[in-house]
Amino acid sequence: MDNINIYQILQKLALLAPGFLLAITVHEFTHGYIAYRFGDPTAKMSGRLTFNPISHLDPIGTLALIMTQMIGWAKPVPINPRYLANPRTDMLWISLGGPAANLLTATVLAIGLHLIDSIAGHSMMRGASDYIMRPLVLIIYFGIQINIVLAIFNLIPVPPLDGFGVLAGILPRRYAYQLERLEPYGFIILLILLLSGVISFVIEPPIRFIQGLLLGL
Repeated sequence: MDNINIYQILQKLALLAPGFLLAITVHEFTHGYIAYRFGDPTAKMSGRLTFNPISHLDPIGTLALIMTQMIGWAKPVPINPRYLANPRTDMLWISLGGPAANLLTATVLAIGLHLIDSIAGHSMMRGASDYIMRPLVLIIYFGIQINIVLAIFNLIPVPPLDGFGVLAGILPRRYAYQLERLEPYGFIILLILLLSGVISFVIEPPIRFIQGLLLGL
């Protein structure tokens, strides 16, 4: 029984890994690229303007994926606001870039999934088609899920998530300053919200809505 469970876990991780690597790569690359376009070369100098997922992997985030079989994270791309001409506004767009890239990636994957489904549905060799297509369909499906979850989760306005940078850029300066005072306690706040189930309660409805929209569920 244990061997079967281990095999099933390894099989699922093999299906999750491509989508996870794609999600963290486009997320972090987009952060770094937008920052670079706004004048900050830090990500480029750090070797993070790359689509090589190894450059973005975080050991703890990868371990989290193995343990949860769904959620993980990458190393944050280094950003230096001193290079930015308009730090508050520029950081808003830099912060939005990662989640937006994930939602775009999920949309492209969903279009691909529908095309594969259409092609497979008209195949003259259904048996062979199913045998080849099923793993590919599952990889794409999990890739869509991971990209959506990563996008919505990161939009929560708690440091160090991207939503914090978005909210700080939208708020009037004096309120943004008050918000930024919470930054040293961000991880503790995030941990409390995760353990209390508040985050799941908040992000599950938009995740289900976007999944339904893209997959036609």
